[in-house]
Amino acid sequence: MKILVCISSVPDTTSKINFTADKSAFDKNGIQWVINPLDEFALTKAIKLQESQGATVTVVNVGDAGTEAVIRKALAIGANDAIRVNTEAKDSFSVAKEIAKVAQDGGYELILMGKESIDYNGGAVPGMVAQLLNFPFVNASVGLEVNGSEATAVREIEGGKETISVKLPAVVAGQKGLVDEKDLIIPNMRGIMSARTKALVVVEPSNSEVKVEAVSFDSVAPRAAVKLVSADNLDELVRLLHEEAKVI
Repeated sequence: MKILVCISSVPDTTSKINFTADKSAFDKNGIQWVINPLDEFALTKAIKLQESQGATVTVVNVGDAGTEAVIRKALAIGANDAIRVNTEAKDSFSVAKEIAKVAQDGGYELILMGKESIDYNGGAVPGMVAQLLNFPFVNASVGLEVNGSEATAVREIEGGKETISVKLPAVVAGQKGLVDEKDLIIPNMRGIMSARTKALVVVEPSNSEVKVEAVSFDSVAPRAAVKLVSADNLDELVRLLHEEAKVI
């Protein structure tokens, strides 16, 4: 079985987010980049299928050369090889089209990815990829088993969980729970060394169509100073909530 795992490079959650002086772009200076955590759940699941079923695992990333450190980490975790589509990820549609092209050309039977990236949280790419390929799609999966040409996925719904069976090829977007957090793979020295010799193929984008353009960026407004109210001064607390916070 051939598995394609889609990974995105995102800022570490401890990074301080800034924008350029004219607020036209994200300032990448000083940012620590990591594999999108939800994609890492998908990658770990793929490695488990690699171990149990002899699957081959390819990771794909749409990004410039700056994402290669993150791709090498995915290889160190256990992916067999990698593909980087040499273009900046500008919107969900253009990224989905590039992923779908790679998936189609490679004849992959299972496409795995996180349900969204933690930077933009758009959640649009997985469904777009499935639509472009005309593959069955399961979103927000917290469990996945593959038996021959059929995959059984579990996803969370309001009030419970839903189990869905689909024929391969299929697209499955995972989230926390797809594998246990304790099972996430930390690359060891052997994995890091082997990643240096694994194939990382760079391909040019198949199209340049972008449907969304960022006009400007703004930081979140700083929090107002905290006002402490004595526990026995309920009248003042009510006044502040009514007149200043305007929540009652």
